[in-house]
Amino acid sequence: MPSIGPMELIVVLIIALVVLGPKRLPSAGRSLGDGMRQFKESLSGAAHEDAPAIDQRDDADLPA
Repeated sequence: MPSIGPMELIVVLIIALVVLGPKRLPSAGRSLGDGMRQFKESLSGAAHEDAPAIDQRDDADLPA
């Protein structure tokens, strides 16, 4: 199985730059990284320690 070398990475980055443009490329990379991180965390079962706890109260218990 062939490995991905530096030349292939450069070609992919140039194509991404042409398709997305210079303004949207950083946000696309950031969202791709966030998605990969969430996928990896879901596989490992790790949870964010800084994530707020989900309140399990019923809406009927809240005052009107």
